[in-house]
Amino acid sequence: MPVLETTILQRYRRRTFRLDPDRRLRTVVEAQAFVRERGFIFFWPINGVPFPSLWTAVAGDRPVADAHDDPGHITWTWKDQALDKGWWYYAKILRGKATLIAHEVVPAFYALSENYGDPEHDYLDQYRDGQLSYEAKVIYETLLERGPLDTVNLRRAVHMTGPGAAFDTALTVLQRDFKILPVGVAQTGAWRYSFIYDCTHRRYPDLPERARAISRRRARQQLVAHYLAAMGAGTVADIRRLFGWPAEEVTTVLADLEAAGQVVGGFQLADSADPVWVGTDLAAELPHFALRGTMA
Repeated sequence: MPVLETTILQRYRRRTFRLDPDRRLRTVVEAQAFVRERGFIFFWPINGVPFPSLWTAVAGDRPVADAHDDPGHITWTWKDQALDKGWWYYAKILRGKATLIAHEVVPAFYALSENYGDPEHDYLDQYRDGQLSYEAKVIYETLLERGPLDTVNLRRAVHMTGPGAAFDTALTVLQRDFKILPVGVAQTGAWRYSFIYDCTHRRYPDLPERARAISRRRARQQLVAHYLAAMGAGTVADIRRLFGWPAEEVTTVLADLEAAGQVVGGFQLADSADPVWVGTDLAAELPHFALRGTMA
């Protein structure tokens, strides 16, 4: 099994993550182009889950700064400005963390959600089947009925103003299933800052129809292809870590992509015995590896 050198992979990721000073993002226009280029990225870097983020593409490969005046925090300004402008889709999606998704890629994510074309009623089936908590149901119904609400007033409306994680957990669950998303910022609460939430299908009324023709298998293929274009290479465990899919589904998707010539299998990294699949962008730079991987 051919070995993909770690230094080669790291060099590739420095380029696709925009880590080098001469490739960093300096304007919001460049940030929008970066999200489209990658398909989806994290807002902040996530420990233990290597993947492009807006922070590292602006500030470099360093921890998120505590100081509010750090230049890297221009990312926060861009994120807030984008909420009501539609520059990208922003919500807590991958691993329940803040994610920016290009509009062209959102239908693939939506096709993997539990929404089946009738956002006003599908959630009731999920609730009856035990797939949606009572708190999530009440929050969603409140937004359906009353329209956009900031976090403080939404808490009051659903009578969840006390301590506890149930409200925040429900907000994340609803975002991960593409039912709600932040659409603005209100000057409410102790910090005079809280997200305004609305229902996804109201902000993106054509999304259910755009996603309808995409099978779950095809959706996974699209997302893994974007993943490997960003990462250069990955294992089944790497892909599971980001998307949370069962191992057998990841294996099926990689087999599909390999059969279509979109990934090259048969590699391993020098420090691991796990099989590695290489994206075609990296493989094209290493034709001898790509050839050996195809023959393996």
